[in-house]
Amino acid sequence: MDGSGKIREAFRKGRTALIPYLTAGFPTLEGAREVGEAYVEAGADIVEIGVPFSDPLADGPVIQGTTARAIEEGANLDYCLDLARGLSSRVPVVFLIYYNVIFARGVGRFLEEAADAGVAGLVVPDLPVDEFGDFGRLAAERGVAVCPLAAPTSTDERLEKIGRVATGFVYCVSVAGVTGERERLPEGALALLRRVKAKSGGAPVALGFGISSAEAAAEAASEADGVIIGSRLMRLVEEGGARVAGEWLRGVREALAPERAGAGD
Repeated sequence: MDGSGKIREAFRKGRTALIPYLTAGFPTLEGAREVGEAYVEAGADIVEIGVPFSDPLADGPVIQGTTARAIEEGANLDYCLDLARGLSSRVPVVFLIYYNVIFARGVGRFLEEAADAGVAGLVVPDLPVDEFGDFGRLAAERGVAVCPLAAPTSTDERLEKIGRVATGFVYCVSVAGVTGERERLPEGALALLRRVKAKSGGAPVALGFGISSAEAAAEAASEADGVIIGSRLMRLVEEGGARVAGEWLRGVREALAPERAGAGD
């Protein structure tokens, strides 16, 4: 099964997909493997691995901090691919990776290596949807899905374009800002989800940026096909390690509705 198939299967379990994020190499190279294992044990449907990059544009203070630590630890693309390889036989793995990293490696070489490591999909924040054409085609040829971002500022015309190129899921950004913990689901997030889903062309839509509690995840699940959680989990890893983050994530899993008719169809 190719990456698109794996991702669609993850959204077809009859429940809202739970997508935890980890920064590759944080808190240590081995520690990140433990975090991934804890996520799988807690019921993650997809694991999003952030590939450390020195000049991110979408990361807030928490994720930036973990990325800086990971780079200090020596996390490079080879390590990230190996980390993905260790998880991808049990759960679909999606890379959040900046295009600069892909470009530096060479697009063709990177996609071959990602497919070999079992990476199912790619979120590329600095690749505009208008530039997805050739990249999306090359990724599809290697069985790797692309997961474009939709933002509150996206026009309906742009949302339609995003829906057409999404071969994995649409990553719906809840705020016009960077990642970070927020006490409540951002105002307007549910209305944004409805807009994005109406234009997604049937691709699943997952909400990220600012989901920091089980309650907010459950609220998002009333409209989202999946929820993506990053900053809160990385802070828990920082404070208590992989086990604490896994326990908290298990609580989110339990808070999400166990059955969701038509999810991802």
